Amino acid sequence: MFQKAKLAILAGMVVVCAGSASAADIVDTAVAADSFKTLVAAVKAADLVDTLKGAGPFTVFAPTDEAFAKLPAGTLEELLRPENKAKLASILTYHVVSGKVMAKQALKLNMATTVNGQSLTLKHAMGALTVDGAKVVKADIACSNGVIHVIDTVVLPK
Repeated sequence: MFQKAKLAILAGMVVVCAGSASAADIVDTAVAADSFKTLVAAVKAADLVDTLKGAGPFTVFAPTDEAFAKLPAGTLEELLRPENKAKLASILTYHVVSGKVMAKQALKLNMATTVNGQSLTLKHAMGALTVDGAKVVKADIACSNGVIHVIDTVVLPK
């Protein structure tokens, strides 16, 4: 019974990109979604566009514009300054895991090592997945070079 409920909730979280065989890469998918303007701007400022357009595969826990808005006032502006490029890149790569980890797999994990070398804590209860406390609000957005899971909070490395 619990397993069926978990799968039903998970199925409700799944979002699939149109045109699965010709899905766009992670960056183009984020641009097209129109809810990741801040993330895309940050990826550009950190010079990570070419990386996230690369072959991958990558799993990206992508904070929405609303997630970035939760940061303390002035934080984002400070991070987007050229002199903070390395810090911004570290934060952004903390949202990226090498390999393609679909939600069904993520529900079975307790942690995942990020591209920046630190580990994210994954928890699940009744089919809901959290990543370092950020709730996954949409999962399994298929891209040509990986997958995006949308989160409601920016997670910060230790």
